[in-house]
Amino acid sequence: MITQLNGRLVSKTPTTLVVDCSGVGYEVHISLHTYGHLPEDEHICIYTHHQIREDAHTLYGFMEEVERSVFRLLISVSGIGANTARMMLSSMTPLEVVQAIQTDNVVAIQAIKGIGAKTAQRVIVDLRDKVTGLLEEGEISVFSSNTHREEALSALSVLGYPLKQTQKIVDALLQVEPSMPVERLIKNALNKL
Repeated sequence: MITQLNGRLVSKTPTTLVVDCSGVGYEVHISLHTYGHLPEDEHICIYTHHQIREDAHTLYGFMEEVERSVFRLLISVSGIGANTARMMLSSMTPLEVVQAIQTDNVVAIQAIKGIGAKTAQRVIVDLRDKVTGLLEEGEISVFSSNTHREEALSALSVLGYPLKQTQKIVDALLQVEPSMPVERLIKNALNKL
């Protein structure tokens, strides 16, 4: 399996790029999300998913490991192929896909070309627990730069509450009001514990 390419970016379009690795040019299919994160210089390191079928060997590329993880989860759902998963990640960021799944937002997923109501519901049902696993493993940090979140979690931990439980509550509160002051965040979390 080819899991990563490290080489020179030869050409790029919004859907594909060619990476030269020691004289061998690899065609890599990408999402618009990855296209927007491509580096300015020629040197590139890109994470890949190597799909092998009877009629083709195809590489899908991602600038972030988390996007590759979300892609792999999406293609594990019956009815979602690699191109549909790539279309989803072109229409939404990996974080938006995860949030749509967690909040049962069928409309957001169904808005993507090629996905009907039944497929959108299947994505949500099949992946709800798995995307929570991504969040718990720290692959996706929803509020990574939010110091209020860290302070609130620290305070609740000192009070003896388990981290997993408090993270879910604090994150839910911050989704409603991202700039909530620390004191109110702690009080509201304590009311829900």
